[in-house]
Amino acid sequence: MTENAVSVVEQVELDAPSETGEPASESVTGPATGAAPNGHGGGLGKHDLLVAEGDAAGDYLERLLDILDFDGDIDLDVEGERAVVSIIGGGDIDKLVGEQGEVLDALQELTRLAAMAETGQRSRLMLDIAGYRARRRGELGELGRTTAEQVVSTGEPVRLAPMNPFERKVVHDAVGLVAGAESSSEGEEPRRRVVISPAS
Repeated sequence: MTENAVSVVEQVELDAPSETGEPASESVTGPATGAAPNGHGGGLGKHDLLVAEGDAAGDYLERLLDILDFDGDIDLDVEGERAVVSIIGGGDIDKLVGEQGEVLDALQELTRLAAMAETGQRSRLMLDIAGYRARRRGELGELGRTTAEQVVSTGEPVRLAPMNPFERKVVHDAVGLVAGAESSSEGEEPRRRVVISPAS
């Protein structure tokens, strides 16, 4: 990675706003109303809006990869009510994930802002880089399930390490599949965490 690329990634991490909200807010409840400045919002259905959002995000990320001098392929998809954008590549692409996904979270926020500027719609797109979120989803799902089973067995609540909203939602979903356990969130961002308790 060039010295300039390092500076850009560090600035991205510092400038991007943190994602906040309860785990339930991780699901799209529908695009915001309002006229799109570039005409994408007028008359388009929800799926078409998500496709337009993914296209705008892909264009933004391609320019970013050029600036950083990274090689990567961009995959666009729509899953449910969310646009999903993935960057797949080798070499230095993992550096765009950062420690515990911090750079990835910052890039996701910047990509959402770029998509919103293009479409005029509030963006809840999901960005993944080098399969990090897919792997993390599997790890957290297993953590939520095994911890919930432990809580049911012992009757004692467990507080997990702080997580971002995406990670908390994965854990909440996994706990919801274990009979006799329930989960909630406590604390303030960025130290907000999941608490798994016996069902009341």
